[in-house]
Amino acid sequence: MLPKLLAPAGSMDKLIMAVEYGADEIYFAGKSMGMRAGSKNFTDKDLEKAVEYCHNHGKNANITVNITPHNDDLKGFEDYIKYLSKIGTDALIVADPGTIEIVKQTAPNMRIHLSTQANTTNYHTANFWYKQGVNRIVLARELTFTEIEEIIKKTPDDLEFETFVHGAMCMSHSGRCLMSSFMTGRHSNKGDCAQPCRWKYHVVEEKRPGEYYPIVEDDEGTFIFNSKDMCLIEHMQKFVDIGVKAVKIEGRMKSEYYTAITVRSYRNALDETLKPQAERNTEYWKQEVEKTSHRDFSYGFYLGNPYKDGQLYTSSSYIRTYDVVGIIKDYDKETGIATVEQRNKFSEGDKLECFGPKGKHFELTAVDLTDDKGNKIESAPHAQQIVKMKIPQEVAPYFILRKKVEN
Repeated sequence: MLPKLLAPAGSMDKLIMAVEYGADEIYFAGKSMGMRAGSKNFTDKDLEKAVEYCHNHGKNANITVNITPHNDDLKGFEDYIKYLSKIGTDALIVADPGTIEIVKQTAPNMRIHLSTQANTTNYHTANFWYKQGVNRIVLARELTFTEIEEIIKKTPDDLEFETFVHGAMCMSHSGRCLMSSFMTGRHSNKGDCAQPCRWKYHVVEEKRPGEYYPIVEDDEGTFIFNSKDMCLIEHMQKFVDIGVKAVKIEGRMKSEYYTAITVRSYRNALDETLKPQAERNTEYWKQEVEKTSHRDFSYGFYLGNPYKDGQLYTSSSYIRTYDVVGIIKDYDKETGIATVEQRNKFSEGDKLECFGPKGKHFELTAVDLTDDKGNKIESAPHAQQIVKMKIPQEVAPYFILRKKVEN
């Protein structure tokens, strides 16, 4: 069996995109106890709608309650767990032994997935958590393929393992970091990290204030804590071979476009492991994930300690080569006219690319643009403007239009 593909969702729009583009399971958070306070997240009513949407499409809904809680954070937690159980949540992602105990006491039939925040790096620890009732462990990101394979072999067959395969890496051990708390008062282990590891640093000696020393290379300073992003799309066969049960994309705070591209690419790359090597399009799917906003990529720790190759010392900026300009809302097969909701400005005559969940993208030119009333327009400059346009190749709702960024 192929590993399950997990996708992040920081909002309902992103959740829908993850489902439409082929994720098996979606992970997201309510307004409390989740590790991404900066994303919109879901109100209680939204959680109910989200779980229902997942189930109606045959997907699992995993909800995160994986902060490192202090006493005050646990107030009302039992009631929250009862609510999550009532609405049909498939699994809770937790990191703290106390929250695990509360979940087991409050919702004994709930599946428990241990967060990567728990830093599981060996089979003894995995076996310990299995005895505590954990069903799946999201392994620490600082493991090699060889280490993961050994962990799987030395643990019970019904204990599942999940690994991150794509997204931002943390310079701290599986996200256990206090830099943000010390420097900004924002608690990284409560989901509110300010990402000071992405900032530029110089060295200054205590008795020489104002005399800044570059750490390496030049007087522009260096981003000494800045990790590259992880991308393992070329290695899906290895995850299948060693028996990983789920592979996970990071990025609940990223865009709908990021969600669509990464889920689409990994879905297809995973499915293609069932085909002969000559029929796979691995290089194409790698090029596709490079069309999202990202930092330089690395393989993380999977092939060994990345040392210098895991860090990006010159910049914390993102690489962005494409902008999403519209999302297809409807398509008339008889006329070839698509209804598009604008995301970034595009104009008559622009060269665009269009893609959906399956198959490769195709190129087209923006022609015959009209507004929602049928009036001819030269461009679509307004956010979420409804535009009608001719698209010669058949498309469907949730297909995406993008345009290459001009340098």
